[in-house]
Amino acid sequence: MHGHGRRAVDLFRKMEAENLLPDHVAFLALLYACSHSSLVDEGKRFFEIMQHEYKLEPWPEHYVCLVDLLGRANYVEEAFQIVESMKMEPTAAVWCALLGACRIHSNSEIGEIAARKLLEMKPANPGNYVLVSNMYAAEDRWEDVEEVRMRMKITGLRKDPACSWIEVGNMVHTFIARDRSHPYSDEIYAKLAQITKKLENDGGYVAQTRYVLHNVEEKEKIKMLYGHSERLAIAYGLLTTPKRTTIRITKNLRVCGDCHTFTKLISKFFDREIVVRDANRFHHFRDGVCSCGDIW
Repeated sequence: MHGHGRRAVDLFRKMEAENLLPDHVAFLALLYACSHSSLVDEGKRFFEIMQHEYKLEPWPEHYVCLVDLLGRANYVEEAFQIVESMKMEPTAAVWCALLGACRIHSNSEIGEIAARKLLEMKPANPGNYVLVSNMYAAEDRWEDVEEVRMRMKITGLRKDPACSWIEVGNMVHTFIARDRSHPYSDEIYAKLAQITKKLENDGGYVAQTRYVLHNVEEKEKIKMLYGHSERLAIAYGLLTTPKRTTIRITKNLRVCGDCHTFTKLISKFFDREIVVRDANRFHHFRDGVCSCGDIW
């Protein structure tokens, strides 16, 4: 979860050298580590070793890791073949991993199949509707987006708003997107504007509006990006913590690609380590680089 996939593999090799027998959970941790570090060949090999050398039948969770591993690396067709060849019925989590890969790599054909299966299996999970909606939005299929959102509305489902937290002085400060409820809201937005200007001038930052999955004008998309909750939390951290101290943020959803780039630049041009725990993993930003290797 901290981006040290190679260390996880080395630890596994050490277990083998000491004749410790790995179980299902050990392989699950290993495959998860490979997935989050894009160790594709290693992950595929360990999946085979688990079955043939240690005679362990994969759980659905192992298939989720394998599909996620292949999907992240843009082997979407191969990931789909794995799903179709499963000895058990694919779980919603398996289809979710496949759908996420299809959205990232714009594979609408397999994405449609995964979306249909996911909504059939988990019709009461709002997160699944959001994932399907985001896939359509990334392809500018706004009529399909509206249909999915209408289905959510009819069934009474609501998506969780993006929310970020930072602890300063033994007090937790909470921010939602474009939030102005904080007592120091004016100072936070002024700081954020200063940060953005510096990153544009010195770091060549340009807002990547493709990450705004709403059918609005380009200027509005830029405004929406600039108001993302983690940026507000980071701006507050820069305002209120001593120079060169680590800023730690927690977010309930996945960090978007534009905020990821933005935060890497902040770590470089403001000389801060920034640790963000999002819905997927930990991101350690330092000197313009993230521990995730831009894979999350």
